Amino acid sequence: MKPDNDPHRAYWTQQMDEAYDFMMRALEHPVAECGEPLASLEKAVMESDTKVLFSQSDIVPGVKRQFYLRKNLIPSFLDSARELNSKGWILIVEDGYRTTTMQKELSLLPQVFDAVIERCFWEYGDLPPVDLVRRRLAALTAAHPKNGTHMSASAIDISVRSIATGKEIDRGRPYLEMSELTPMESPFIENVALENRLAIRQVLERNGFLAYPYEFWHFNQGDVYDEILNRTGASARYGAVHCDLETGKVTPVDDPMETLNSNAEIEQAMNNALQRIEKKQHS
Repeated sequence: MKPDNDPHRAYWTQQMDEAYDFMMRALEHPVAECGEPLASLEKAVMESDTKVLFSQSDIVPGVKRQFYLRKNLIPSFLDSARELNSKGWILIVEDGYRTTTMQKELSLLPQVFDAVIERCFWEYGDLPPVDLVRRRLAALTAAHPKNGTHMSASAIDISVRSIATGKEIDRGRPYLEMSELTPMESPFIENVALENRLAIRQVLERNGFLAYPYEFWHFNQGDVYDEILNRTGASARYGAVHCDLETGKVTPVDDPMETLNSNAEIEQAMNNALQRIEKKQHS
C-alpha cells in the first residue's frame, strides 16, 4: 500500500473510513417505522407553482427512477425548491425512492463498480483486497436496506441549475462523482464551488433536510441518518420499505440488516471490473 504522502489520497481514505463507520452506526440505530405512505414528487410539483426538474436517465438499464418521498416530506421538498427558485436556481431531482432490488443492482453497475475499483487502486497502490472494495462500496452505495435511506423513501439526490442560463451550478463536479471531491466540505474544490454547496445545503437544512456529509448531493429527513446527525438519540420514524406505488402504501422490509450483495458477488463483480479496466487500458 502507498504511504499517505499524497494529501488527496489521505483525505479520501480518512473520509471513506469515516463514512463506513457512519454506515455501521446507522445499522445499529433504532427504527420505529411509522407506516407513512409515499407520495409522488412529480405530481406535487405539477400541482404547485414550483419549478423543479427530474432526471431522465434510468437508475439501472431499463429501470426508471422513482421520484417518491414519504407524504409528510413533500411540503419540505416544495419549500426547498421554492427557496432555490427565489435565488434564481432550479432543483433537479436526480434520484428518490429505491427498491431493494434497484439498490442491489445499482451497486454492481459497471459504471459505478468500475469507478469504485479505480479509486481503490489509486488509494491502495495495487490490486485492492476484496474487503477494502466492500467497505468503499458500503460507504458510497449502502450495503443494507437499514442504512440506505433511499430505500426508506426519505432521501433525494439533487443537482441545481441556473434558471436564467440553464447551466448547472458549480459544485466542484457534477452528480455522480466518486473522488476526494465527493464529501460536502472537500478542501480540494474551488471556493465558489464550496460556497454553492453550502448555500444549497443551508436551503435544504432550513426546510428540514439533512446533508449526508460524505456525498454533496444527498439529503434526507426523518431516517437514521437524520437522527444520528442531529444527535437526538430518538428512533427514526422512516425505515426501509417496499411500496405499492399505485396507493403509496408501504410494508417494512422483512430483514433490513440483510446484506444486499454477498462477498462472493462483490468478488465476481470485481473480477469483471478488472477485465473491463484492463481492456480499456489496452484499447
